[in-house]
Formats: sequence, structure tokens, C-alpha cells
Amino acid sequence: MFLNIYVKEKSGEVIDSQNLDALILSLKKHTSNVYIEETSEYKNSSLVSLKYNDFVSKIDLIIVFGGDGTLLRAARNYLEHNIPILGINMGTVGFLTDIKIEDFESVIKDVLVGNCEIEERNLVCASFGNNSVYGLNEIVIHSGAYTQLMRYRLSVNEKIVYEQRSDGLIIATPTGSTAYALSAGGPIIHPGVDVWTILPMLPQSMSSRPFVISSDQIAVVNLLNGPLDEAKICADGQDDISVPYIKDITISKMKETLRLVHPKNNDFFEACREKLGWSLDISKK
Repeated sequence: MFLNIYVKEKSGEVIDSQNLDALILSLKKHTSNVYIEETSEYKNSSLVSLKYNDFVSKIDLIIVFGGDGTLLRAARNYLEHNIPILGINMGTVGFLTDIKIEDFESVIKDVLVGNCEIEERNLVCASFGNNSVYGLNEIVIHSGAYTQLMRYRLSVNEKIVYEQRSDGLIIATPTGSTAYALSAGGPIIHPGVDVWTILPMLPQSMSSRPFVISSDQIAVVNLLNGPLDEAKICADGQDDISVPYIKDITISKMKETLRLVHPKNNDFFEACREKLGWSLDISKK
């Protein structure tokens, strides 16, 4: 099996290189076929550096060291090549990078002999005019102005759902239900459920609530007007893209999927208990 290492880049918080060196040393005990892209800021003399085009055709697994944001960046870099990703948590919350450092060696031994599961996560695509963007977590359509509302009409499978005013609209995948959509008041969706969550951001109507649709349905957001000349659309916290008003944005499921590698005993609810503090005894001081 040929492995590629993808490491969190330096952005304010530097990754623990000493700890990472130890993990790489542990990995090299089990396989010598370990590569890293030559543009990576992390350097380790035991790893073979290759150009992007030289290894994407031979790599069987990408191992991400970092947090969920690092894994999302790796997924965007290699999505078209359909390479499975294993996430090692060296970040904070880590719903996607769900392997603890202390479990790394036992997990990698299982993975190398095929004793693991590959889970496919759906991606959401937003198309408008000749442009399209996709999100692993969510698509956010917003007014582009702080605390100012835009007006839009939402339809699902050519049936009008509502017309309303809000700061924006979030369309989140099950993967994204534990990310930005969660902080905006959306429900937690099990990753095995094939749905989108549609969540208005600070809506003007008190009766407006999040709702869930099948990801096989087609949603259309017609932008009517807002405080600026154009609205904005953003995927997974990437740069905002301007979208003119009186423009339809079509929301649909991508053909490609995000392939995540998990141990056989992976438990989504255990991750929720640990990451969200569900198991904490609030009676204790």
C-alpha cells in the first residue's frame, strides 16, 4: 500500500513537529511506501517528496495529521482522484480526524491489512450561471453585509417552500451538521443519512425553522434583493464569490464523494459524547 502524508500548514498555530516525527517513525515501522508532497512545509528526511502529479496515480491512502480543517483542505486537493483519507486528530474538535494520537499505531496496523471501513460522505454543489462551487460541510448564501437582510425565494423540486428575509441561508451536509450549521442552531445529522439541512441565518420571521430534505432533491434559491448590489456565496469557509440578485442558485448532490477511512469499531455517537461534552456530569463542580 502506498501512503501520502498531508500535514496541517502553519497558520497562527504551529503543529507539534516533535509529536508528528514520532508518529511518522511509528508508521515507517510498518511500511516504507510513504510519500509527502514536496510543497509541504513539514519536512522529514525519512519521507519521499514527490510532485503532485507523480504520486496521485499511485497513492492508495492519504493520512491527514491535523484537525477537521486540514482534512477538508486535503479532500479538496485530492477529491477528483477518489483516494480514501484517514484523519489523525492533532487539532481540537475532530469529527473527521477521529483517530487519537495514542491509538495511531494500532489503527494503522489494522488499516494496512484492510481491517477498516471506508465511509462515503456526500458533497453539496451550488450552481449559478456558468459557475459552480461545492461544499463538504456546507454552502452559505448571505447578503454580504453585516447584520443586514436579503430577500430570497426557496423552492424544492420546483415547489415553492417560502419567500423570506434573513442574513442568509445555510445548506449543510450531514458532515457539516457538526460544523458551522451546528453553531447556527441546526440539528446534528448522522452521517449515514442522505439528506441536507436547510437553515436560515437570523431570519426576520419568528416562525422560520431549519428543515431537512433528501439530498436527491433539487433546491433552488432565487435571490431577490438585498443591501448591496450583489449577494455572496461561500463553500466550507472558502473565499466569498459574488452572485447577482435576480439569479437562481441550484443546490444538488455531487457525483463525487468524500471517502473516509475508519477503524472497525468507529462510533459516531461516542464522538458526539466526547467532542460535545454529552458525557460530562454537570452536577460536579
